[in-house]
Amino acid sequence: MPVYFLEIIVVALGLLILMVDAFVKLEDKRTLAWVGMLGLVVVFALLFRVQWPESTEGAFWQFYSANDNLALFFKGIAILCTLGVMIMSYDFSGVVVDQTADPEPGAHPQAGLGEFFALPLFACAGLMWMASANNLVSIFVSLETVTICFYVMVAYLRRNVGSLEAGVKYLILGALSTGFLVYGFAWLYGVTGSMDLAEISAALAKPDVNQAAALFAFALILVALTFKVGGAPFHFWIPDVYQGAPTPITAFLSIGSKAAGFIVLLRLVSPFLASGELVGKVTLAIAIIAGLTLLIGNLSAIPQKNFKRLLAYSSISHAGFLLMALACTPRSSDASGALSKPVTVIAFYLGAYLLMTILAFLVMTVVRRKIADETFDAYTGLAKRAPFLSAAMLIAMASLAGIPLTVGFWGKLFVFKLAVEQQQWVLLAIGLIGAGAGFYYYLKIAASMYLGTPDPKKQVIDDTPIPIGNVARIAMILLMVGIIVAGVNPSLILGLLD
Repeated sequence: MPVYFLEIIVVALGLLILMVDAFVKLEDKRTLAWVGMLGLVVVFALLFRVQWPESTEGAFWQFYSANDNLALFFKGIAILCTLGVMIMSYDFSGVVVDQTADPEPGAHPQAGLGEFFALPLFACAGLMWMASANNLVSIFVSLETVTICFYVMVAYLRRNVGSLEAGVKYLILGALSTGFLVYGFAWLYGVTGSMDLAEISAALAKPDVNQAAALFAFALILVALTFKVGGAPFHFWIPDVYQGAPTPITAFLSIGSKAAGFIVLLRLVSPFLASGELVGKVTLAIAIIAGLTLLIGNLSAIPQKNFKRLLAYSSISHAGFLLMALACTPRSSDASGALSKPVTVIAFYLGAYLLMTILAFLVMTVVRRKIADETFDAYTGLAKRAPFLSAAMLIAMASLAGIPLTVGFWGKLFVFKLAVEQQQWVLLAIGLIGAGAGFYYYLKIAASMYLGTPDPKKQVIDDTPIPIGNVARIAMILLMVGIIVAGVNPSLILGLLD
């Protein structure tokens, strides 16, 4: 099966859900989520059966890269992330129905739920296409496909003021970042005379390249993509948007949007990093942003009382570690070993981040369905009421903190290894400070679950068990096993990159 059929199948799956929602009478529209989940499982299985084209002649292959294993890895991240979001959306559907507009007389009581299940699939198709985009046009179209879907999903809870506020902020700032990106593309085209990344790389490598114009184009692109990945000082939208968006969409933003941003960042920055004339100035700029992101993300997370805001600042801090890896690009081509290449470390880190963040948000979604509270108070003493959920959250927090024998430990270790090899001592020191701060605010949640006692003045004491759906429970078990197994043997993820 040709590789580009994967995106076609995902788009068809989203259209199928919309058509069934519109023309088939369903007693429970949550059935549509099952259609999406089963379809994504099939697409993920087909990911290992795709065939690369024998010939790449023709206009299509000018926009879509062929024989790219890294693109397949990122497609896998997009599919698994969307599958996790669909599972969360199924459990979160009651909140969605309660906080969307009342249906018109005679309409289905779950009106609007079908679109909530279909939109993540269209975003997934954009993420998958973005992984293979090798032209400025295809990069822009696929990126905006994802972004437009996020605009709608963030503001989906129309009766929730926080969701509407988050949607407006994301729309305005997202449009601003898009303007920077398009202007940067225009300058890059003016400097190189091409929109193809391979030709752009060859043009930037020439000694007579206009460095001032090329660096200006890079600055514009870096501003836009720093917004997308949540890097400082363009991170200010993340806490409010993450807090106001529906919990499954917050998870999608945290993982899918970050993966999308770094896919594009790797594609667009690589030609600059391959230029001997520009690499020094480019890595310096990325290193400064990485250091700021690490400090702001980790230190701002410490005083947070809302769990979603804490994970928002956590997302900023992890963007800092990923940018740190990119800033440690070797100046020469004699670096040996896959883990001496930032692209490999970033791909591994994103794979690890997928496992631990999806697990954390799955637990949060199940708890949110029972407890209408997103502050730390909802998790105080949770171990007595829901031992399985507490164990899952403990593993997720331990991995996010980077405790040994979890996959998160290897992600941070590989980044620090790159910093040592490239003698980025200042970045290494900032990264260690950030990792130390992470131990505090992540394990603060674990201490609250296992050692805390609920305060009757702040919440209603309820000792009844929190129900967990079978699909959510199976997903949590698989994610916990993945975090531990990959933490013991990280080559399981590294092997997928080959």
